[in-house]
Amino acid sequence: MIWMLPLTVCVFLIIRKLAFKIKTPLFNPLVISVMVLVPIMIMSQTSYSEYVNNVDIINKLLPYSVVALAFPLYELIPQIKARWKSIIIITFSASIASMITGVSIVFWLGGNTEIAASVLPKSVTTAIAVTIANNEGGVPSIAALCVILVGTLGGIFGHQILNIAKIKSASARGLSIGAVSHAVGTARCIEVDYNEGAYSSLSLVLCGIMTSITAPFLFPILVFIFNWF
Repeated sequence: MIWMLPLTVCVFLIIRKLAFKIKTPLFNPLVISVMVLVPIMIMSQTSYSEYVNNVDIINKLLPYSVVALAFPLYELIPQIKARWKSIIIITFSASIASMITGVSIVFWLGGNTEIAASVLPKSVTTAIAVTIANNEGGVPSIAALCVILVGTLGGIFGHQILNIAKIKSASARGLSIGAVSHAVGTARCIEVDYNEGAYSSLSLVLCGIMTSITAPFLFPILVFIFNWF
C-alpha cells in the first residue's frame, strides 16, 4: 500500500491549486480532499487502520507545522508587545468559553463524562487536544474528530461570520479564528491576510497553552456542576 501516501499528497495539492482558482471558502482543500480519498479507499477495500499506518508520517509532521505557524509573529513583535495584556485576556477568555460551551452542549444533549472530556479541548490543535482528552478520561479519537470538525467549520465559515459582524480589524479577526479553529483556521487566515495569520498563530499557541493548564482544574468543576443540577 505504498501508493497511499503519494496519492494523499497529490490529491491535496491538486485540490488546493483548484481552491486558489475557485476562490470560495466552501471549497475547502481539507474537506474536498477527504471527499475524494474516502471513495478511493472504499473501492480499493483499504481499511482505515491500513490507511493511517501508511500515511503516519503526515501525522508526525503536525507538531512541526504548528511550530512553523509561529514564523509570521516575528514581524509583529512590536504590536504584540504593545497589546500583550489585551491579547492574554482575549485568548484566556476564548479558551475558557470554548471548554465551557463544549462540555455544556454534551451534558445538555445527554452525553456522559467520557464524551464531555473528549469534546473539552475541541478548539486547540490535535496534538494538544488528544493529550488533554486522554488525561481527562476522554476518547482521543473522538477528540481528534472534534478538532477536525471545528477547525474545518471555522475555516469555511469563520470569515463570513466576522464579515456579517462587521469586524474588520486584522488582529481581532486573527485572534478570534485562531482561538477556535486552530491550525486549519490559521491557514485560512494566512491566505486571506498575512497579519490575520500572524495573530491567529499567536492565538492558536496561547489558547493551546492555556487550555492545557486550565483544563485539569476546570473540567472537574464543570462535571460537578452538571451532575449537581
